[in-house]
Amino acid sequence: MAGSTGRTKGAERRGRNPAARPPADADSGPAPSGSRGRRERAAARTGSRTRTRARMLRLRALLVLFALALGLAGFGAWALYGSDWVLVERVTVSGEKVLTEKQVRAAAGIPVGTPLLSVDRAAAQHRLKSALPRLDDVRVVRAWPHGIGIEVTERKPELAMKHAGNFVEVDVEGVRFDVVPEQPKGVPLLVMEVEGSAGLRHFGKERLRREAVRAATSLPDSVARDTRTVRLRSYDSITLELTGGRTVLWGSGEQGRAKAESLTALMKATEDARHFDVSVPSAPASSGS
Repeated sequence: MAGSTGRTKGAERRGRNPAARPPADADSGPAPSGSRGRRERAAARTGSRTRTRARMLRLRALLVLFALALGLAGFGAWALYGSDWVLVERVTVSGEKVLTEKQVRAAAGIPVGTPLLSVDRAAAQHRLKSALPRLDDVRVVRAWPHGIGIEVTERKPELAMKHAGNFVEVDVEGVRFDVVPEQPKGVPLLVMEVEGSAGLRHFGKERLRREAVRAATSLPDSVARDTRTVRLRSYDSITLELTGGRTVLWGSGEQGRAKAESLTALMKATEDARHFDVSVPSAPASSGS
């Protein structure tokens, strides 16, 4: 017994008792060896250097592209503003009837030799309209690489007014836009006898002129060709004086279409009449022979 006890104690001292050992962890794998850890650290360092190099290459490429873009922009600005490649060599005019090309070009003030892109088209249009009231509409365009085109629309005179031995042209909006030495051919004379009238105080001359033009532009073609004078005494008293001593009491400028239709029918029905009244188009009248 004493010997057995001694052997047991000896085994315990030598660490041979199986029950004293801790159980192995079934989920834990074997610890990595030293060489494997070194390989992993080296691979991580290599990957980091590769990523850094790629970022540097991308940054360098972006800087090169940016420098190229700046160079192209500078070259483009020089080509458009500083070189002789895109200068104004000619200024062309279209749409003029009474005005001349020389008048339009002079009023536009666009010198030959100016860089095409630096031409201020809005300013040129403003200069044209200010200097030439006959112009109703103006369009200034670039004709690459060496031209400027000016497209104009002139006002058309619908009536003319005598003034100091000359004639003032009046357009469809009642605007007095030019003074000419002779009455334009085929344009009726506007005579306004409104001084001291209630119509003048209430409406003003500009509005009364528009009413006269409104009446003149509503006439049937056959009557318009024979109209020599549009006489206005008040807003609702406009009389047309035709060839052959004929007259038409038109009234106001309102209901122009109805009055034109009524006048056409009335003239056909009473060919020998000399005086016509369509101021009330639903009840026209004629007289004289």
